[in-house]
Amino acid sequence: MTILATIKQLKRDTLQKVYFLYGVETFLINEFVDKVHQLLFTEDDETMNDIRFQLIDTPIQHVVEEAATIPFFSNRKLVVVHDFYLVSSQKVKAKVEHDVQALEDYLTTPADSTVLIIIAPYEKIDERKKLTKRLKKETTIVECNPLNEEQVKQWITNSLHEHGFHIDQRASQLLFSRVGSNLMLLEKELEKCMLYTTEKRQIMEQDVKELVAETVDESIFSVVESVALGKTERALLVYHKLLRQKEEPLAILALLTRQFRNLLYVKIRQEKGYGQKEIASQLKLHPYVVQLALQQTKRYSKPHLRRALIACADTDYAIKTGRDVKERAVELLLITISMRP
Repeated sequence: MTILATIKQLKRDTLQKVYFLYGVETFLINEFVDKVHQLLFTEDDETMNDIRFQLIDTPIQHVVEEAATIPFFSNRKLVVVHDFYLVSSQKVKAKVEHDVQALEDYLTTPADSTVLIIIAPYEKIDERKKLTKRLKKETTIVECNPLNEEQVKQWITNSLHEHGFHIDQRASQLLFSRVGSNLMLLEKELEKCMLYTTEKRQIMEQDVKELVAETVDESIFSVVESVALGKTERALLVYHKLLRQKEEPLAILALLTRQFRNLLYVKIRQEKGYGQKEIASQLKLHPYVVQLALQQTKRYSKPHLRRALIACADTDYAIKTGRDVKERAVELLLITISMRP
């Protein structure tokens, strides 16, 4: 079961006695622990019965002893142990000695009143170790590694549903393309979007366009789109906006070159009859990038794309040899390739 499904299905009555979380997606690990905490406690009993340990300075037998102790004026207890390096292949200089057998014994008969969460912040764990095998056999395992695109979109949907909001599919795609898979940043952008759409409780593509900052790659896409349509003024407006954002002209030129190169490669394969997925696989590009490129290739001929690439190379040479000022050189490039032969 995925981490998203596990978090979604957490219920107070069905909480397991021991969870083993491993992976490097800290945001999801924290979200899981917070959800368990919310299910277990009210404000009155949370402080005394939510115990957190760092394994680097706490013997595992002390963690086990705490987990086995009855809660203080409460029915339930949460014990969390962080940085569980005992299942890692990494060498750690520990300050304490660990009685691993104590944990293995506890796993056989865990306390009914305690939820023990063991967190190993590693992308991979050492499957050869006896303790790893015991944990995989005796606990509920939750992998917490970075999400792929579809999982991120599912996380967005789940997060909004918890607050009674919905998001349009195109809005979700745009949000992902602008923010990426950084869940912490996504959470902040979602908070902004929810505040903006409080009344309708539905986030649309236009809402994301207005609220979430455009990425440099998107701005470059916009420049190339304007150039293709012969809208020189629009292309220059976006270029100057990038300069005001302290983007380096040579970096902008590099992104323009990459975009024109991708368009040429995509167009060549498109004319050979390849589909979107095949092109993405061959060029090692994200399918969404290829989808956008296929839209733009309709406005460019192959000769025009080749001339654009040559013009980019000439501009790069002129800047690096001091023949032209970099800001002006890229500006002239945009004017030049906007002009159809």
